[in-house]
Amino acid sequence: MIKRTLYFGNPAYLKTKNEQLVFDNAADGEQKTIPIEDIGVVILDHQQITITQALIAKLLENNTALITCDSKHHPTGLLLNLDGHTLQSKKFAAQIDATIPLKKQLWQQTISCKINNQAAMLESVQVPAKLLRSFAAEVKSGDANNHEAMAAVYYWKNIFEIFPDFKRDREGDAPNNLLNYGYAILRAVVARNLVASGILPTLGIFHKNQYNAYCLADDIMEPYRPFVDKVVWNIVRMNGNYLEITPDMKRQLLGIPAMDVIINEEKSPLMVAVQKTTASLAKCYEGKARKIMYPEFV
Repeated sequence: MIKRTLYFGNPAYLKTKNEQLVFDNAADGEQKTIPIEDIGVVILDHQQITITQALIAKLLENNTALITCDSKHHPTGLLLNLDGHTLQSKKFAAQIDATIPLKKQLWQQTISCKINNQAAMLESVQVPAKLLRSFAAEVKSGDANNHEAMAAVYYWKNIFEIFPDFKRDREGDAPNNLLNYGYAILRAVVARNLVASGILPTLGIFHKNQYNAYCLADDIMEPYRPFVDKVVWNIVRMNGNYLEITPDMKRQLLGIPAMDVIINEEKSPLMVAVQKTTASLAKCYEGKARKIMYPEFV
């Protein structure tokens, strides 16, 4: 079952009753209920939202990812369940004991897939991507020659034709704001499924920032980023003003977990594909598999 992504952008009171999320709309007094078991991600994007501790506990028990936003509507926090798998300690041990050669092989797979998906994204909007295809084929163990960065230069220079000087920068000009929002949703989906697969999202394959609690999520989401980029590309193509993220833009970005991708030669909602990816990563750590299952952008 595809878990729902819920967005709250107005003053509201959120509580729980009978295993339901109960939503009291402060504006019109309307009350709605949603089964907690159906929820995968919750985004809190207003400074006058009140949420009860009982509901937070129920959401985390259900392995729901809870995202909070600041006054500028930028996602700033991610809350996850600490106990997502019955064999968690065994899986933690396998992850911690992973060898450097294994991590380098997994990173090679990850970056090669990311660059191929970036190439496919550009090709889908009629931008030549032969250079990226060659980069993807040349990625060595651990991406020793940093083909990821080389590919990024070409990719971001060519992705938005109406922004020829665009630079990917979290704090940069629009449509960076749209990319940030989409990536925050993707990151939550990936982190949630890492926990569900019994893996510590803090211990990355490549990312090692001591201040980042989700290094592994940032690693594993890399091949999925071009799917977010395509959604943002569509938004940019259809709209003229990107300084503020409109409700319609948010609606499109909130659809990212449900968008179709191809994984293992089968069509699958992105959220389900991420489950397959994180489960395959757990098997790699345990020595039961040699390859992470990633999606293919087509």
